[in-house]
Amino acid sequence: MTVAAILKHKGHDVLGATLDQKMADVARMLSERRIGAVPVLGSGRQLLGILSERDIVHALAAHGAAALDLPASALMTREVTIATPATTVAQAMELMTAGRFRHLPVLEGGRLSGIISIGDVVKARLQAQEQEVDSLKAYVAGG
Repeated sequence: MTVAAILKHKGHDVLGATLDQKMADVARMLSERRIGAVPVLGSGRQLLGILSERDIVHALAAHGAAALDLPASALMTREVTIATPATTVAQAMELMTAGRFRHLPVLEGGRLSGIISIGDVVKARLQAQEQEVDSLKAYVAGG
């Protein structure tokens, strides 16, 4: 199974932040949408960085309440690990585990085509395992 299959089910809609968007606005967006990270996008859905709950916590620890007035560009993670639609679910899980992050942007042709979370990856793995178990049960019952 690939990331493309996850996005086919989940969809390609991604809420993004801009470089100059204040952290308070981004935090509100994360809270209202019940999401853990938002990509920071330039023109044409070009991925410039990602701003996660973890980035916000680090900024608050370093700057206090003044961090809420800082722009996304000051707080975002700039070196973002990405996937492509061809990335397998196992590869995505490995990237997320090794990098200790929970959100993986998916780029296609240099543009953001979606974002998957560790929850999406785990769900896909469980579905694949259930299908395999069902296939084995059918094989054993038929044989």
